[in-house]
Amino acid sequence: MATLESLLAPGAVELHGTAKDWREAIRLAGLLLEDAGTITADYTEAMVHSAEETGPYIVVAPGFAFAHARPSEAVKETSLSWARLDKPVEFGHDSNDPVDLVVAFAARSDSEHLQAMKQLAKLLATKRDELNRVDSEEELRTVLKAAAPSKKRTSYAAPTEPAARPAKEKAADSVASKGKILTVCGNGLGTSLFLKNTLEQVLDEWGWGPYLNVEATDTISAKGRASEADFLLTSGEIAATLGDVGVPVYVIQDFTSMSEIDGALRELYDI
Repeated sequence: MATLESLLAPGAVELHGTAKDWREAIRLAGLLLEDAGTITADYTEAMVHSAEETGPYIVVAPGFAFAHARPSEAVKETSLSWARLDKPVEFGHDSNDPVDLVVAFAARSDSEHLQAMKQLAKLLATKRDELNRVDSEEELRTVLKAAAPSKKRTSYAAPTEPAARPAKEKAADSVASKGKILTVCGNGLGTSLFLKNTLEQVLDEWGWGPYLNVEATDTISAKGRASEADFLLTSGEIAATLGDVGVPVYVIQDFTSMSEIDGALRELYDI
């Protein structure tokens, strides 16, 4: 099973980086992987092009950008790099700018990194201050190794599971749940997995996990499959790209925030 620490390429850490803009920030993180020998320069430029094409959807949490592109021959080994900037840069995100941490991720397939993405989402939500203080690759690896799920669970005053909810008057336009939620990003690989992982944590807290299937997908697939889902969760940039897909599209600002997603679910399910 891949872990964050095992995916961090040796030497692919810059804790005092400089960049004049978001393109340079992505290229800095990409160059770390190039130097480590896990990607070619083509993949770095693919990460930049992805952000140019779709907008700053990769800024999934305050101050954090998750740079990535689709799996390709430019990826020699599934890996990630860690670039922290001394001076933050603007990516153009409405609420999560400026960015001082860019993690570049390269995958050879769509599946081998799922557990590591879950660890990273939790780490950013719970130990960001600690990550900001590390001053060496060794210290960073120590924090990453400790990224196991916490035993302490956060209480969200979870609603009763769907099958046992108290009867109440239904809205005139209410419909039966289809048992599926789609999280959407530009290529279905990175940011949508952050959102999927955090959403699943909230559903588990509620006890709704067995009743709802969460799938991470890309914009093209989401447009064709939206009718299968109760609703779509995504970024503002991707929501604009999707347009009207026939089901609600709800914008999430911080993909690592359980409280924000908890609130979204309560609104969407009218709880």
